[in-house]
Amino acid sequence: MKTETIIAEALQHIGDSSAILQYKRVYGGDINEAFFVQSERQPYFVKIRHSLPPRFFQCEATGLETLRKANAINVPSVYGVKETNDYGFLILEWVEGEETSKTAEQLGYAVARLHQCYGPSFGFVEDNYIGLLPQKNGWYENWVDYYRECRLLPQIELAEQKGQMPARRRNKLEKLLASLERWLPETCSPSLLHGDLWGGNWIVGANGVPYLIDPAVFYGHYEFEIAFTELFGGFPSRFYEAYNELMPLSSDYHERKQLYQLFYLLVHLNLFGETYGSAVDRVLRRYVGE
Repeated sequence: MKTETIIAEALQHIGDSSAILQYKRVYGGDINEAFFVQSERQPYFVKIRHSLPPRFFQCEATGLETLRKANAINVPSVYGVKETNDYGFLILEWVEGEETSKTAEQLGYAVARLHQCYGPSFGFVEDNYIGLLPQKNGWYENWVDYYRECRLLPQIELAEQKGQMPARRRNKLEKLLASLERWLPETCSPSLLHGDLWGGNWIVGANGVPYLIDPAVFYGHYEFEIAFTELFGGFPSRFYEAYNELMPLSSDYHERKQLYQLFYLLVHLNLFGETYGSAVDRVLRRYVGE
């Protein structure tokens, strides 16, 4: 089906039958086709994907709604979602603005407030995705068990299927899985996490206000999220200063930071191949030695 036909169907799906004045491709992501769409009524952000995984856009919509209901940080409004056997689309609020000198600080405070929204247990009500990879969930009383069973182990098994898990790497990971309690907190509260918080997953709206996009939500240890923000270049220093004012990192955060980053390195190993293998191995040397 042609793109313009799907865009027209998307707007009809949410009850906007006004004329489409323009649409143009928006670049930045590599998973979906994305478009700015201006109808006579209002602007939209429309994502389209052919041959999408089951409930792919519905999971994103659920994640955004979960963050919105927390009332801690801005996310684009979800206007509608539809998935068929051949294609799917997600219609969101169009968000546009420019950073101000306060944006990084606002983001830090907002993420800290989000992490002060606590769930009943660790995990989430449904499985979802990180990128295109399935992300296992469920509810766990113990953070160490959840991190082992729902985060590290599925990525290790997927890497094995993809031929990215030589015996030496697998053996070290087995040793690490058996000793997670050594580095992870025995008790902590299940904070609501965005789940995929890197620099490309927040944008700026009017008056420099930050918004989060593309979530992979679950309830987990708040330091897990902060560790990922530091993996690929980090966020502005004022982000961390503001965050720590409301949600101070523990004194042993830096001891486990790389262990939390390991999950995302395994995700990148599965998405992009052995180019991330050396980074995985470096973390394993840090925790289980040569």
